[in-house]
Amino acid sequence: MTSTPRAVTIVGASLAGLNAAEALRRDGFEGPVTLIGAEDHPPYDRPPLSKQVLAGDWEPERAALTDVEELEDDDIEARFGLRATGLDLEARELTLHTGETVSFDGLVIATGARCRTMPGTDGLSGVHVLRSLDDCLALRADLEAAPQRVVVVGAGFIGAEVAATARGRGLEVTVVEALPTPLGRVLGDEMGSVCAEVHRDHGVDLRTGVGVDRIEGDHRVERVVLSDGATVDADVVVVGIGVIPNTEWLEGSGVQLDDGVVCDASCLVAERVTAAGDVARWPNQLFGETMRVEHWDNAAAQGAHAARRLLDEGTGPFAPVPWFWSDQYDRKIQLAGRVRPDDDVRVVNGSVDERRFAAIYGRAGRITGVLGFNRPRHVMRYRALIEQGASFAEALAADF
Repeated sequence: MTSTPRAVTIVGASLAGLNAAEALRRDGFEGPVTLIGAEDHPPYDRPPLSKQVLAGDWEPERAALTDVEELEDDDIEARFGLRATGLDLEARELTLHTGETVSFDGLVIATGARCRTMPGTDGLSGVHVLRSLDDCLALRADLEAAPQRVVVVGAGFIGAEVAATARGRGLEVTVVEALPTPLGRVLGDEMGSVCAEVHRDHGVDLRTGVGVDRIEGDHRVERVVLSDGATVDADVVVVGIGVIPNTEWLEGSGVQLDDGVVCDASCLVAERVTAAGDVARWPNQLFGETMRVEHWDNAAAQGAHAARRLLDEGTGPFAPVPWFWSDQYDRKIQLAGRVRPDDDVRVVNGSVDERRFAAIYGRAGRITGVLGFNRPRHVMRYRALIEQGASFAEALAADF
């Protein structure tokens, strides 16, 4: 086999897959490029689904990243509504859910992830997850019907954004979180508590340290039964308890799977096969850690990097500083780096009480992350220090 593919097929038509396709053309690749997506929609932006589109401030079309005409202009063949169900590396063939087989030369795997669901809720109206545009529109319709009580299961960033959007609509919201502190496993208890208080400040009934035993209703959801025996009436329930990488279609293919598609540091999976986005697990040499990252910024950058790796064996490692943001009420929350709950945390600017501050995280003498509440400039500057491998002492001494 030659080192450079004559044609490239991309499985997964979300942000990572689209960026891979666009990067191929931007870098001068002239061979056929095919973009295969399971959804019927052209690629769209996911962050607005829990915010502007869900709130009704944007119509769905505004979240579009491209359209069929733009893809045609870039000579990218778009095939939507097709789900990959198998991969034969030796034969260089994909199998689609229609039974069709598609030959490939170079391949980018960008099949993303799907939401975890609650057992016993199949077919129960009013119970939602939020991942796709269709999910968003179904939930929006239920919120526009002015329900008496919305219950959000899980106080992670998606659950928190949905809660904030529902409160912005004037709805009564209960958030149920199994952990004692929301986001405690991500941000640590001190900063997780700040996130919790933001929601309480805005009238959310936040219940922590308690799980959900079951969701009940006759055809439509009526109540949520908690693990402590309490019940919460609900007309709408949103389940935000994490995601599962879409890798089942790769089982038995020879591709290594471990909570995602295992790549090397350059995003290579196998000969002329790369992976990117929420489905990819790779060793990030900047942190000395293997990671799978579910952030918008990572999907965009990794998609482009995975495409370049197909074209050039000399492409170096993909070693970014992970970064994301979350809009909740009037707060823009940003986190950059790779933090652990037991990291040393210091507030370096602003006031926690006012919910306007920057805090940095340190471990083993090095800055590992920065959290900002309405402090975008500080987040970006400390992010640069993380990228440079600065010491924690240097970060504490910085005057931003």
